[in-house]
Amino acid sequence: MALPEILKDLTIPVIAAPMFIVSSKEMVLEQCKAGIVGSFPALNARGDGQFEKWLIEITEELDRYNQLNPDKPAAPFAVNQIVFKSNTRLQEDMALCVKYKVPIIITSLGANTDVNDAAHSYGGVVFHDVINQRFARKAIEKGADGLIAVASGAGGHAGAQSPFAIVQETREWFDGPLALSGCIATGDSVLAAQAMGADLGYIGSAFIATKEANAVDAYKQMVVDGDADDIVYSDYFTGVAGNYLKPSIADAGLDPNNLPKGDISAMNKLTDQQNDAKAWKDIWGCGQGIGAIDEVQSVAGRVTQMKSEYDAARERLAL
Repeated sequence: MALPEILKDLTIPVIAAPMFIVSSKEMVLEQCKAGIVGSFPALNARGDGQFEKWLIEITEELDRYNQLNPDKPAAPFAVNQIVFKSNTRLQEDMALCVKYKVPIIITSLGANTDVNDAAHSYGGVVFHDVINQRFARKAIEKGADGLIAVASGAGGHAGAQSPFAIVQETREWFDGPLALSGCIATGDSVLAAQAMGADLGYIGSAFIATKEANAVDAYKQMVVDGDADDIVYSDYFTGVAGNYLKPSIADAGLDPNNLPKGDISAMNKLTDQQNDAKAWKDIWGCGQGIGAIDEVQSVAGRVTQMKSEYDAARERLAL
């Protein structure tokens, strides 16, 4: 199965991963203008009417950009919907996605036929986060168009399987659009993902250390200074296993080497708009690929660098 038309003319085959709190409206716009899919969680737009305001502003700004740059239009944007029982905004937020015809919907923490049908009603494309084949098959059965294989080492909520294993096993039965998440921070690793059988790289942590990211300077600098040894895999904070920066855990007064077992009810912190949970401010998600990030730069600069790395890797391999 070929990629959807909206994903065929990217500057580099990359979807920027939606990051809770970090993915700002400004970041999404700059990612799209740089030629990669920009995305944000619907829950990042907090407060009454804020989500619709973001959709209007992103849609109108990208339309203006495309009119001024007809030979190099912006990439499409995506909205991440958390399909979890405590997300009381889901139905309302999806209605707005339908109203503004959001090009790509990324679903997480639960496959949902109603969400998929809603996106398909206007021609939208749905990608679903998965960490194993059971969840992958369920997502496709419920109508998702594509999959995001979240492998070991990915930032935030992540699986435990090697990228080689999850891509290989997925490709044994699924020939549709497939993105790979897990330690991808350079153009070289995007090409490697394609060599394994994925269509796209799915990159989050590398964009934390950008000027447009909604992250405090200390968070950005921790990404620049860190490497794979600074990442802790734990389900303590939300009840779902994920990767976090070890120094941020220590700074919060916890022992990163001895974290208790998590409780899935903690996921309510993510979806409860009245709960300004300390963990989401002070414990910082991040993937293992940050050893490649050595400076804070603009989103455009980071994409340009990745494009250069991607082209150089292709040239080395005579592709």
